[in-house]
Amino acid sequence: MGRAVAVALLFVSTAIWGLSFVFQKGAMEHMGPLTFAGARYLIGATLVLPLGLLEYRRAVAAGTVVTGRQWLRIGALCLAFFLGAWLQQAGLGSTTVTNGGFISALYVIFTPIAAYVLFRAKPHPVVLVGAPLAMLGIYLLTGARLDHFVTGDLQILLCAVCWGVQVAVLGRLVVETRMPVFLSTIAFLATGVLSSAGAAVIEAPQLDAVLAGWVPILYAAIGSTAIAFTLQAVAQRHVPPSNTAIIMSSEAVFAGLFGAWLLQERLPAPGYAGAGLILLAIVMVELVPRLAVRRARVEPAE
Repeated sequence: MGRAVAVALLFVSTAIWGLSFVFQKGAMEHMGPLTFAGARYLIGATLVLPLGLLEYRRAVAAGTVVTGRQWLRIGALCLAFFLGAWLQQAGLGSTTVTNGGFISALYVIFTPIAAYVLFRAKPHPVVLVGAPLAMLGIYLLTGARLDHFVTGDLQILLCAVCWGVQVAVLGRLVVETRMPVFLSTIAFLATGVLSSAGAAVIEAPQLDAVLAGWVPILYAAIGSTAIAFTLQAVAQRHVPPSNTAIIMSSEAVFAGLFGAWLLQERLPAPGYAGAGLILLAIVMVELVPRLAVRRARVEPAE
């Protein structure tokens, strides 16, 4: 797979996730966040389980061995994934789809930090420009007002921290094991089990409520979970984690567009400038490193 295709897959994933905020918001009218997450991820895990097992068997047959250290990283991946899913869903109970999308995208800042703290992976210098630019864009998209944060906004901010860890750890594991679908399957299954167990203790879910929210559950399970997260895992084999994070910050733009279209939420005036800054950051982070590599190849020939 070429890098251009991998980048395109990441954009498809972000569009699916942007629309998912609308469905996730609607689900909160029928059930608690852990109940929704449990149903969503158990179904998603079931859908990708055959592909995940097939990929694992092929990798083992080719000589791949998952080490004890890698299993510990997989455990950290699952924990970050579960916490991010729970916090994001809980946050949507009291904040808007638009805010949810924008604040979630702050993981663009936390991913390179996590990659450096965990793996001492230094990002390309352009990321140091692109990441703050994307953050400024997200700030403008919220209307340049951060003084009215509700509990849901704070929960989604903490979710962004978890997503940053998840993107960084998944990127390293995919490169090491070359098993993106298998890793995604484990994360889905672990999140589904942990969410369901938590829901049974905290929320006491009712079958009627779950059935009433079957449309959001199926969209999130099939589109946002089985398809989008798998595409992300596959694409990260060809795109560095820090670059992936900035590309995926366009999820905020898609969330705002779908929120305006389907829920009549409206961006404030500065929001359009914010969308432009995010897109500029994405282009910078994608083009500058590639142009630098091309220039390095051409100069010796001259």
